[in-house]
Amino acid sequence: MRLIFLGFGTVGQGLAELLLAKKTMLAKEYGFKPIVVGIADMLKGNVYNPQGINLKKALELVKADKPLSKLLGKTIEGDALAFIKQTKADVLLEATYTDVKTGEPATSHCRAALNKKMHVVTTNKGPVALNYRPLQRLAHSKKVKFLFEGTVVSGTPMINLIRDTLAGSEIREIKGILNGTTNYILTKMEEGMTYESALAKAQELGYAEAVPDADVLGWDALAKVTILANVFFNATAKPFDYPCDGITKITPEAIAEAKKAGQRYKLIGRIWREEGKVKAAVAPQKVDLTHPLAGVSGATNAVTITSDTLGDVTIVGPGAGRRETGFSMLIDLLHLGGKR
Repeated sequence: MRLIFLGFGTVGQGLAELLLAKKTMLAKEYGFKPIVVGIADMLKGNVYNPQGINLKKALELVKADKPLSKLLGKTIEGDALAFIKQTKADVLLEATYTDVKTGEPATSHCRAALNKKMHVVTTNKGPVALNYRPLQRLAHSKKVKFLFEGTVVSGTPMINLIRDTLAGSEIREIKGILNGTTNYILTKMEEGMTYESALAKAQELGYAEAVPDADVLGWDALAKVTILANVFFNATAKPFDYPCDGITKITPEAIAEAKKAGQRYKLIGRIWREEGKVKAAVAPQKVDLTHPLAGVSGATNAVTITSDTLGDVTIVGPGAGRRETGFSMLIDLLHLGGKR
């Protein structure tokens, strides 16, 4: 299986490290022997070699802040779309930046690869939140797959859990903590920090960006809610079609009052059906301490899936991270080319 990376930042490097570390096991247990033939990154340059790229050396180069063009192979002139069009591969690993307002340029990357009959594995929320159905139809028409485990709660395999392990179930509701940054901030506020201090600590630890709006205003969780609504509830919504409220208005006093009442504030993303219509929302909610979601602290994510067959199933795991998100792409790759 020939792979090309588009975006070789934290996520791409995390996957590359896993492919190297697990090379023997993946070949032995799954018969999975991928060859990386191309890597392109907006900041690090690109390289293409149909015979295969030395992945270990590629990682060494980027860690030393040296261009990928130093690897054995050729440089493709032009932008990311030119790279896709001029390379031959079986799978595009799309891990560029996310723009949940436009879905670009990642949607164009995915579309170009699918049109070339490449499978697409992406961790990019934009294309799935905004263009899931047309991209899925295109993939089906080209007899390839469009996979995106890493778009919701990172490496914690929630999408595959619902799609595969809960196959045959009617999913009635999905609700949970879909953003680790806000969960960390709320945890620290319950411990006595102000919102401003907790946010500053989250930024210091790398959980929150310098401009944290996507997290604290709920937009990141909203994109994930939209993905889940479209994929598992057959909705055709876009982000901001649903109501969204973040955590910026929650005060230490409100948190203290909730604690006295045996409750805890969490930023909850929820999708459900009501009178035949798909509903969804993101908002802070007071969760009873007896509920599994209440016990999830720090930058951890958790989701409760309600089905007609099993009732409530709660999955808890990391919502971000280099290795964790890289692992989500490995899951999808094994769905494409693994045998056991």
